[in-house]
Amino acid sequence: MSERLTRRKFIKDAAIVTTGLAVGSATQIQAAPSYDLVIKNGTILDGTGGAGFRADVGIKADEIIAIGNIAPEQSKKVIDASGLNVCPGFVDIHSHSDGSILSYLDSESRVLQGITTELTGNCGSSAAPMTGIGVEERKKSWLEQEDVRVDWSDVASYFGRLEKEKIGINQALLLGQGTLRESLIGNVDRALTDDELKTILRWVEEGMDQGAVGISTGLEYTPGRYTPTQEIVEMARIVSRRGGLYASHIRNEEATLLEAVNEAVNIGRQTGGRVEVSHLKAAGVINWSKQLGAIHLIESARQNGVEILADAYPYTAYSTGLTVYLKSWALEGTTADLMKRLKDTETRGRMRSELVAHIPTEPGSFDLIVVSSVPSEKNRFTIGKNLSQIGESWKMEAVDAMLRLLEEEEGNVSIVGHGMSPENVRMVLSHPLVMIGSDGLTMAPRGKLGSTRPHPRSYGTYPRVLGYYSREQKIFDLPTAVKKMTSMPADQIGLKDRGRIAKSMKADLVLFNPETVKDAATFEEPHRYPLGIEYVIVNGVLAAEHGKQSGARAGRVLRA
Repeated sequence: MSERLTRRKFIKDAAIVTTGLAVGSATQIQAAPSYDLVIKNGTILDGTGGAGFRADVGIKADEIIAIGNIAPEQSKKVIDASGLNVCPGFVDIHSHSDGSILSYLDSESRVLQGITTELTGNCGSSAAPMTGIGVEERKKSWLEQEDVRVDWSDVASYFGRLEKEKIGINQALLLGQGTLRESLIGNVDRALTDDELKTILRWVEEGMDQGAVGISTGLEYTPGRYTPTQEIVEMARIVSRRGGLYASHIRNEEATLLEAVNEAVNIGRQTGGRVEVSHLKAAGVINWSKQLGAIHLIESARQNGVEILADAYPYTAYSTGLTVYLKSWALEGTTADLMKRLKDTETRGRMRSELVAHIPTEPGSFDLIVVSSVPSEKNRFTIGKNLSQIGESWKMEAVDAMLRLLEEEEGNVSIVGHGMSPENVRMVLSHPLVMIGSDGLTMAPRGKLGSTRPHPRSYGTYPRVLGYYSREQKIFDLPTAVKKMTSMPADQIGLKDRGRIAKSMKADLVLFNPETVKDAATFEEPHRYPLGIEYVIVNGVLAAEHGKQSGARAGRVLRA
């Protein structure tokens, strides 16, 4: 009997101790936080164009998992977004960071203006493939201009390089039609043979198999100039069949703008795919009246079932290479071929006559063409000067200064051309079928690109839209501006999990002050970061905090 009582007492005493331990644990150990990051008290612009609303955003790992009223103690980190707008990260649908992303891995000029994703490979030129005819010259150019050593050959190995290096923002890629064509037959003015076309089409398939989201053309450049429309149609058919995008720097943005837009429309009509007119503009005073007609062509095509949109940047100047003003015959072949023509009295004279006839129509005069970069030290004095000023320095006419500069720099001269009207820029940007794209690239005020005087769009595009065009010019409200920079381009690229603030979307976000956001970069001082972009989040990681770079590199390759 005594043994039974002793055992009963033991069991009772043990239960009391166990219960006490359990209660003690509950008071000492808190439940694990439900979120890695919570953004509280902000006004959400969700990217759809709808009105802003107050709510908190809860993030776990790289995903938005809650929107509503969230207790701060549920998160490891809390950002108080009082007075700030919270929107999806900006999706730059028109970027040229193919090479510079490898020189500026933190993506400073992109992150600090709120860009979290960019689409490269535009205007017919892409990082891959890096094989075939002219590959050594292209590799040399990348090294000299952007300090990038090329060690890839195709889309897969290029993406592998990006992932190995760890990049600051997300990257998607278009295959450049010009790159494909030049790799196969060189820079020659003729149609492809049937067998050559089959090879190009196979390369398109392979590139998209490896993750490219479509193709681009640069039909104002070589070898795009030499490409018949039907070749592009055949390539775009493959892209359409696979749900990809065809983006085109159209054949002409000046005298034959309307014909060039029509070509893009007809390619979309024949292939049934998504089409984009890159950096829609009418350049040159004499051509400004054509802008409305170009918009009407896109409107009409859209109404008749063609999936066409356009992108544009918020500036009255473009930027390109100085050779763009030369006729096609002068640019055929290699750089060495161009140099021979520049040194030959007869062919140089022909170029001169053509330039004298052409420049007054686009952009309008030699005064409007400003040098932004040259490779050589001896001609660095030309950076920031227009061609007329350079001519005065050399005591010659502007056209002769242009030809001399092209010869001395072996054709490698970048320029800013002041060619568009403010009224047309407002008209284009405000149109519902137009998205925002920078046409810029990632850089910083250091390194090789830091010593140039680039177009300010690489630093200021998105804050300029929010500050100058939305807040000051009032051409659209903030929800519309954000839509043009987030969900519209994300949908056009085919990104299903970015461009909106909603549950299960990737946590790419921008927090900005609607009262102070503005661009600071100017044509005279382009290497200046914007104001009012307070926080930038890439895949759930803070890439910028209080307007300063964090050093985190959370970007990813976005394969189709």
